[in-house]
Formats: sequence, structure tokens, C-alpha cells
Amino acid sequence: MNEPVAWLMGLSAVAVAGYAGWHTLRDRPFSNPLFYAISVLELALLALLVGSSVALGRTDRDVDGVLFVSYLVTVVVIPPAAVLWGIAEKSRWGTGVVAVALVTVAALAGRLHGIWEGTIV
Repeated sequence: MNEPVAWLMGLSAVAVAGYAGWHTLRDRPFSNPLFYAISVLELALLALLVGSSVALGRTDRDVDGVLFVSYLVTVVVIPPAAVLWGIAEKSRWGTGVVAVALVTVAALAGRLHGIWEGTIV
């Protein structure tokens, strides 16, 4: 996983988190545009999962495969869980949970890069 991909995933997650945070500040419920934004992010994360798994199989780097794949799977699972929570919670905090979850995805994207480069053990 190269650095531009990690930055792209992280910044995308932060952008969608900002949109969810805007919903929270405006006391707006979970909306269709927010759902679509998270869906596009989820498709990108699924592509990251597949691409990074292939790259892990082909690399000669000393990467902890179990740790790396567990982070990849976690990054892919968080957005759908946040969407379910955001839809179920009818108060403003439903979108607040989504915002926090997507900031977590951004942080995990940075961690994935660190694991790939061998700087995080």
C-alpha cells in the first residue's frame, strides 16, 4: 500500500466524516446523500482490500500479514456498521456516530500504511 493511496483513503474518509459532522451540527437525520457518500467510500475501501491483499501476496517485504489483513477487514466493516447505527438512531447523534467512525477509518488508513512500510509493529 503506497503513500498516495493511504492519503487518498484517509482524506476521503475525513471528507465524508466532515459531511456527517455537518449533519450532526445542523441536527439533521441521516440522509440519502450521506448514504451515497459512504457507499462510494465503501466501494473504494473494498477495492483497497482486494488490491492490498493481492499486493501482500506478491511482496517480498517483511509485512505482518495477519495484522495487515485484520486492519483491512476492519476498515471495510466500520462504514456499514456506522450506517446501520446512524439510520437506527433518530437523534442527531446517529450522524455523530458516523462522523466518529469515519475519522477512525482515516486513522486506520494511516496505520495500514505504517504496517506496510514496517514502521508500525
